[in-house]
Amino acid sequence: MKTNNEKNKPGKKHHFDALKELTAGHLKKNPRKSYSARQLLKAIQAGNDKSDIEQVLSRLVQTRRVTEVRKGQFQYGQGSGNRSSRGKTSGNGDIAIEGRLEVIRSGAAYLLSDQSAQDVYIPAKYLQGAIHGDIVKVQVEGGRKKRPEGRVVQILKRETHYFVGTFHHRRNIHIVYPDSEHHRLEIHVRNQDSMDARDGDKVIVHILAWRDEAHRFPTGKVTQVLRADALIDNEMMGTLINHGFPLVFSDEALEIARKAAEGMQDGLAWPDRRDFRQVTTFTIDPLTAKDFDDAISFQRLDNGHLEIGIHIADASHYLEEGTVLDKEAYAKSTSVYLVDRALPMLPEVLSSDICSLNPLCDRLTFSVVFTLDPSHYKITGTWIGKSVIHSNHRFVYEDAQEVLDRGDGIFHEELNLLNKIAVHFRKKRFAEGSIGFESPEYRFDLDPVSGKPVSVREKTRIDTHILVEEYMLMANRAVAEFINNKEKSQDSIPFVYRVHDLPDLDKLSDLALFAKEMGFELRMNTPKEITRSLNALYEASATNDSLKILQPLAIRTMAKAEYSTNNIGHYGLAFDLYSHFTSPIRRYSDILAHRILAKNLNQTFRTDKKRLEEQCKYISNQERKAMEAERDSVKFFQLLYIADHVGQEFTGKISGLIERGIFTELDDNHVEGFIAFEEMDEPFILAASRLKVIGRRSGTVLSMGDRIKVRIESAELSSKRVQMAFVGKVSQ
Repeated sequence: MKTNNEKNKPGKKHHFDALKELTAGHLKKNPRKSYSARQLLKAIQAGNDKSDIEQVLSRLVQTRRVTEVRKGQFQYGQGSGNRSSRGKTSGNGDIAIEGRLEVIRSGAAYLLSDQSAQDVYIPAKYLQGAIHGDIVKVQVEGGRKKRPEGRVVQILKRETHYFVGTFHHRRNIHIVYPDSEHHRLEIHVRNQDSMDARDGDKVIVHILAWRDEAHRFPTGKVTQVLRADALIDNEMMGTLINHGFPLVFSDEALEIARKAAEGMQDGLAWPDRRDFRQVTTFTIDPLTAKDFDDAISFQRLDNGHLEIGIHIADASHYLEEGTVLDKEAYAKSTSVYLVDRALPMLPEVLSSDICSLNPLCDRLTFSVVFTLDPSHYKITGTWIGKSVIHSNHRFVYEDAQEVLDRGDGIFHEELNLLNKIAVHFRKKRFAEGSIGFESPEYRFDLDPVSGKPVSVREKTRIDTHILVEEYMLMANRAVAEFINNKEKSQDSIPFVYRVHDLPDLDKLSDLALFAKEMGFELRMNTPKEITRSLNALYEASATNDSLKILQPLAIRTMAKAEYSTNNIGHYGLAFDLYSHFTSPIRRYSDILAHRILAKNLNQTFRTDKKRLEEQCKYISNQERKAMEAERDSVKFFQLLYIADHVGQEFTGKISGLIERGIFTELDDNHVEGFIAFEEMDEPFILAASRLKVIGRRSGTVLSMGDRIKVRIESAELSSKRVQMAFVGKVSQ
């Protein structure tokens, strides 16, 4: 029998994932009972703070594993009617939830919302004038096949105000139809707002008034008539505009940026900053980079220890909070990198000049400096603060790699030791559970005159990429740990965390079945087993071409990393605490982190958590839109490339199978196209596993991952589709 002292002894303090599973498990075992946060802590005998379990409960409610049945009381499942308590119940028992619209090719849409475990399907007739990207309120009304369906009841925020489209001349009114397949609307333009555009012209149009009770259609004003012969320029401008990114800064914002950049001169004294100008420092960036966010310094200290500094452009020094420039930077929230151009978050006088850590110039920085024991590379001290540096050299990744490979050259000793230390910390990170999967990136060689791609290939990661990446991870982690350690004995300090939830178990189960069919077993009993299996798959796919098809599928099982004030850790990196600090020139999240961190260096400062969480959600949404724009840009340039190779044959691997045909990704250029069964010599049947098709007459089997030879039949720029013809199987 336990004594009273034993009963009152505090329990073990658990990390977020363990606490989440303990909480969900207890609620699942007691589905008829509701609990407060304190009651749950007592029930599972956890030694965590109340704030820890409140974060856990918030996540469980978001993922619909738990319901807040009344204020502060939680119960397993979704209660009667499968409702989320975060939605507002209407009089007829339906619920209204908020989220972002994602319009699909049919014209219908899905609502993406953290208030619902499933995306809500919305038929086109129930969009009520809402378009792709809008933030809306939707009334959920059940649906067919257990799929939730709904109708838009309120448009809360319009995300896109400019469109690229085709101008159509009418007698009394003109119409612009946006080019984006996501934006299915017609915009009416009056004569005086048309800029004398002619029928068929490509134009940029700005919305003056949205559809409402007084306007059956939105009305707009043409702001630019695009050149008919500028296909690539028009497409890239359209990609940016149709994803909601303005192409230019206002004159007022540009003037603020120009004035902010004045006064920075080499050799000035900065008494409030730590001076690293005499310490060996350099940047390592891509050849085409114009904005250098980060630099690395290295020196040996008198006591024999090593000092490594990660110095980040102090963009927040020049970006005054609340100004027009600050508001426009926040509106973008990120730089957008298309194949042939970049749309910077900050004006070029800041992003490419005064903030950029250009070589042989004094620059203001925010630094994380590690002191290490040289024998075991153990970190013995960390300093975080404002600084000033003078970069000695600008490396391109490939040039720095050549110095490492050759064994001599400028700063060889520093680069070599920095690389050894980075390898040490990378190995340690993976031993602790970090996952190796990454989405591929592509490199295009463009014709200098036409701008068209002459070649496309997947980028190869080299040691210097990994070197820089590892030090940025260390700095981001150190900043999050600094804030967390500062708040331990006080109320929490609201901060911008980069969080990454556990993988989707349903998607993982599908992946495991798929992998098993291909001869690879995924173990999924615990988060650690999942991590080990995914890393084993990553390593195996490096030498087994057929397994490479599983890599993108494995990435799709992962939750999307996002920004939040509620720290749940970063599953993919296996970090309990992580933030983004290292790219403030191109990420507004890092600007916010810099501002909060600076105010907490020598005192305790707490910003409004609710407002900060709203900013985190907005920035996460802008990040997703930028990624969509970048993917669209890559697909367009792949299409341009393959359009010049119609009639030619290529080898590739089967990347998808549906009832109508086969998707194939080409080996060298990674262009994906479609082969319709109706165009093949015989009909094919899709197997129940959806992993292979079988020829009705010949019995020929084509499986996911098989290498085949195809001929390019067409590349349609208007529909963004590549049609291929099957030539034959390639012997393995």
